[in-house]
Parts: sequence; C-alpha cells; structure tokens
Amino acid sequence: MDDTIGPADVGLKEENAEDDRGHGFFGKDLFDRVGRWAQPITFLDIYECDSFTMCIFCLPTSSVIPLHDHPGMTVLSKLLYGSMHVKAYDWVEPACVRKIGGFPARLAKLAVDKVLTAPCGASALYPKSGGNLHCFTAVTPCAVLDVLAPPYGEAAGRKCTYYHDYPYSSFPTENVAGICDGKEEDYAWLKEIETPDDLYMRPGRYTGPPIQV
Repeated sequence: MDDTIGPADVGLKEENAEDDRGHGFFGKDLFDRVGRWAQPITFLDIYECDSFTMCIFCLPTSSVIPLHDHPGMTVLSKLLYGSMHVKAYDWVEPACVRKIGGFPARLAKLAVDKVLTAPCGASALYPKSGGNLHCFTAVTPCAVLDVLAPPYGEAAGRKCTYYHDYPYSSFPTENVAGICDGKEEDYAWLKEIETPDDLYMRPGRYTGPPIQV
C-alpha cells in the first residue's frame, strides 16, 4: 500500500479535530457515554472480489471498533487523518485455554498498544503475527483505509469474532507461568463475545478515485 495516500486521494475531507461529537480518548465524563455512542462509525466499501476487500472506516471522536479477529487473513491498514489508539494481540501457540465464567478464554500476547497520528506509514497484520486481533479507539475524528486479503467469508471459515480481553493477572494459571516469563502485563485472556450492542455502524458511499494497492 502506498504510504503517501491521504484523505484527498480517496475523496475525503479531514474532519475538524475540535468537533463536538465526542470527548476525547479518556472522555469528559466517563459516565456520560450515550452522546458519544450514538454517533455512528461510517464505512465505505471501495472494492471487493474473491481475493481481497478494500474499505474505509470513518470514526468520530471516542468511537470504538471493538476487539475482533481476522482468521487466516492479512490486513493492510493506513490511517488517513486524525489520531487513533490501536491495541492488538496475537494468539499464544500452542493454544492455552481456561474457563472464565464457565466460558473458554484463550491466552494472547500483546503485539501493539499505541496511538497513531496521521501522517504515518501503513501497517500490516498477518494470520499469526502482527496483531491479528485488534481494537481501534478514535482519539480524534479519524479515518482508516483497510485492505483485507482474503475477505471475510463465513462459509470459508473466516467469520469475524469479537472478544473481551482480561488481564492475565485477573486469572493467573501456573501452567502458563513459563510462557509469560515474568511479563504478565504483556498477556491477556480473550473470551469470545456477541457483537457489542453499542457498535453502531452505517454504510456510506465512496466517491473518490480508484486506489492503487
């Protein structure tokens, strides 16, 4: 993916970082979330074929694309404008599973935990490395261009699954103490959840020029 791609190249106008659609990454009032959650994330489908999908997600301040996976997929991402916090994990292999609340949770290692601010380079995640399970939180209004190869396809075993992450220290297990190697803060238990009720997305219409990948 071309690292020089910017908002104008895809027909977008950068949002005002001082808009009133949210209250920043940490929130003006952590208990007053209705206004922020009511603001939708807009997704723009650019191109789709059997080999890959290309799309853009436009996130208002404080909105979140929850922790989710990309099974058997490679994903290229490019932040087009704004600032976004990225938190991503990779599964620990061989799989290490334990029960949390009667449901299975699998051990994962933290791969990325940082704030990206445009302009910045493109990033890549792979089926087993680079942060295949990730979460996006908009620090300011932002937009991210994604190329997914191959695309999601439930019939092909590529279903999008959402997760909740629990710190390793919440449910320590002697059997994996050697895996963590004294760095428990880099590990978490990921438990599958239903699609979050507060995930509010709406389709948009892409009007920009063709993009070269």
